[in-house]
Parts: sequence; structure tokens; C-alpha cells
Amino acid sequence: MIQRNASAQWTGDLKAGAGSIRLGSGAFEGKYSFGTRFEGAPGTNPEELLGAAHAGCYSMALSLGLTQAGHTPVRVHTTATVQMDRVNEKMTIVGIALATEAEVPGMSNADFQKVAEATKDGCIISRALASVPMTLTATLK
Repeated sequence: MIQRNASAQWTGDLKAGAGSIRLGSGAFEGKYSFGTRFEGAPGTNPEELLGAAHAGCYSMALSLGLTQAGHTPVRVHTTATVQMDRVNEKMTIVGIALATEAEVPGMSNADFQKVAEATKDGCIISRALASVPMTLTATLK
């Protein structure tokens, strides 16, 4: 079994407090606060990190799917936009919009769309977040 970890520390109350998030690998450490999470202040937040994980997972999985379909991609770039809103008085992740662009020589757009859509439902992070509605815009270059 593969295990990955990350940690977070929070000091103080919700609005005036501050925290830090650190990946277990040490590849990233960032500060976060109420302002960075809910008010657009500079810094990171858990939802942004979730989006980064989803975009990274999707890009790798799409590369695999395209290669298995006989078309090795030159490049895959994905953005995941995590959408939050208040639902029943609680902030909730209400959707994730994936936008991917891939350069795949010799592949038809119809075949690309099939692989891209299957990947949206099949990548590891998508499966972990299956209760969250997801959309996909896939562009073949």
C-alpha cells in the first residue's frame, strides 16, 4: 500500500488565526488563513491544493489513457477550478470544473473526447471526489 501525507497547523480563532500547510515530501509549504480561504487574500487554501491534486492526477491519467489508445501525447495541461458555495448554511464544495488541453499528434477529436471523458470519471482523485459534480472541457491541439 502506498501512503502519502500532509500536515496542517492552525493557531488562534477562525477569523484572526493563521495556519500553515506542509506536504510530507517537503515539496511545498504555505500559509493560509480565513482571508486566503474565503476572501481572496494572497496565500493558499485547502481547496486550491485539492484543485492542484486533481489537475495533476487528471493530467497523468489522461496521458496514460491516450498512450493506451495508441497516441502518445506531447503535452497535457489541466486546470481544476474548485467551486464553493453556502449550502444549508455550510460552506461546501459544489463542483469542480476541469479544463484540459492536450497536444496529441494523429488523434481524432472524437477519440480524444472519449478518452478525456473516461479519464474524468476514472482518475484516482476524481473517484475519491465522486460525490462532487464535475465538468470537463477538453481541447485537442
